[in-house]
Amino acid sequence: MNNLDYLISELIKEDSKLSNVDIPTSLEEKKELYRALRNIRNPKPISEEYLKVQDEYLQNEIKEKGITDEKDIPFNKDIISIWQGDITTLKCDVIVNACNEYLLGCFVPGHKCIDNAIHSFAGIELREECNAIMKGKTLSNGEVVLTKGYNLPSKYIIQTVGPQVSGTPTKQDIEDLRNCYFNSLELCKEKGLKTIAFPCISTGLYGFPQNEASKIAINTIEKYLKNNKDVFEHIIFNVFKDEDLEIYKKNLN
Repeated sequence: MNNLDYLISELIKEDSKLSNVDIPTSLEEKKELYRALRNIRNPKPISEEYLKVQDEYLQNEIKEKGITDEKDIPFNKDIISIWQGDITTLKCDVIVNACNEYLLGCFVPGHKCIDNAIHSFAGIELREECNAIMKGKTLSNGEVVLTKGYNLPSKYIIQTVGPQVSGTPTKQDIEDLRNCYFNSLELCKEKGLKTIAFPCISTGLYGFPQNEASKIAINTIEKYLKNNKDVFEHIIFNVFKDEDLEIYKKNLN
C-alpha cells in the first residue's frame, strides 16, 4: 500500500459512515478524495504514524506546486509587494487566513476558499490546534489568533474573521475589515514576526466590494508603517485573480 492509499484508508477507518467509500484508481481522484476526507474530519487525536506519513505527503505536494520565498518577490512600494499566487506555497514568517468565526477551517469537501486550502495543506494538526484554542467559542469580526504553520512553508498563520457584507458596506463593516489588518500587524509586532502576507480578506463569497476592500487594506497598512517604520521587513498583498491584481496595482500608488 502506498502512502496516499494508507492515508485515505486511515481516515475511512475512523468513521463507520465512510465504510462504503471505495478508493479510486486514478492519482488525481485519490488526491481529491484525500482532501475531502481531511476537510470533513472533526478535530480529534490520530496516530503518530499517520501524522508522519501525512506530513511527508503534504510537504512533497507543496514542493511540487513550487515554493516562493518572500525574498524573491520584488517590492512595489517601500516594503510592500503585490504577489499573485497560491498563498499555501509562500515562504515567509506568517500568512493570514480569512477564516470563519469557529476557526476550525472549511468543512465543505474540496471547497475553493482560502480557509479550505490553508487547512488542507497545513494538515489536520491545524484544526486540532484551533479547536484547542477556541474550546467551542467563536471569534468576532476583526479578531486575530496565531497558530503554527505546520506543513506550510510559512512559519505561522494568523487567523482572522472578516465581515460578511450584503450590498454597501456599513461603517461597522469597514471598521471590522480595518481591524483584520491592524490587529494582524499588532500581533506580528508583539511576536517579532517581520514578514507577512495578506489575502483579499472579506472579498469574494463574503461580499465586500474588491476595490473598496483593497483601499482599506492599503490605507491601514501604510498608516501603520508610518508609526512603526522598523517593525516589518516585508508586507505582501497576495492576490489570486487577475482582477484583484489590477485593483491592487491601481490603488498602491
